[in-house]
Formats: sequence, C-alpha cells, structure tokens
Amino acid sequence: MPASSDDRPSTVDDVHRLAGRLPGAKRLAEASGVVVWQVSGRSFLFFRNPRPDALDPQTGARLTDVIVIWVPDEGEKRALVDDPSTPFFTTAHFDGHLSVLVRASQLDRIGVGELSEIVEQAWLARASKTAARKWLAEQEGAR
Repeated sequence: MPASSDDRPSTVDDVHRLAGRLPGAKRLAEASGVVVWQVSGRSFLFFRNPRPDALDPQTGARLTDVIVIWVPDEGEKRALVDDPSTPFFTTAHFDGHLSVLVRASQLDRIGVGELSEIVEQAWLARASKTAARKWLAEQEGAR
C-alpha cells in the first residue's frame, strides 16, 4: 500500500488505522491501557506511559500523550528529530534507540500522507525480512 498523498492533519485515529492495515500487525492493549502495535512479535509503535524523561516545558508535568515510533536507522531519526518543522523529538532515555517520539496532541502538525510513510517505515524496521520483502514486492506490483 503506497503512502497516502492525504495532506489532511493527522490524528490518533489515523495512527491506529495506518498501523492496523499493515500485514500481520497486532494491536495489544496492556493492563495499564497502553496500546502497543507489533509485527513479527516486535513492537513497531506504542503509546507510552507518562515518564520522567518527557516533561511538558510549561508545567514540568509528565507528558501523557507520547507515542514511540521505530525508525529504520539513526539517519532517519536525526532527520525527523532535527527538523524544526516536525513534531518529532527524542529524550536522553532514547539515545541509541532507533525510534522517535511524538505527542498525540501534535500529530496535526503532519499530514496523513507523511504519517503513513513513517508508520510504514516503522513496520518495515520491525517486520521479519520475509514479511517485509513480500509486502514491498506487493507494493511494487501495485504501482
């Protein structure tokens, strides 16, 4: 499924819809209420519990709406985090971890098309090589 060209602002519902349409994606809800999306037994996106490393800059309160999204490599992480036009960020806790953070309340700063690409890349980064190859071949055939 090629990434959408939809420029409409993204929402949490879009995160779930985009993750859920990927092959083998499973939505798990932990007892705490945290939602985790997995493929091949590995998380590729999850809604994080409030933690002391991600604080609201105005109030100092722990952020309650942080989403963790895997990325394929450090270069992609830096491109997303270092671009001031995006809502993506990281914390020291995630140094060396191939993921970016985004607040659900700031998803509207990116279009659905861009979010689709990011969620697909997260899935590809965590799917088995066989599943990733098969899906990519299907996408190429659909063009």
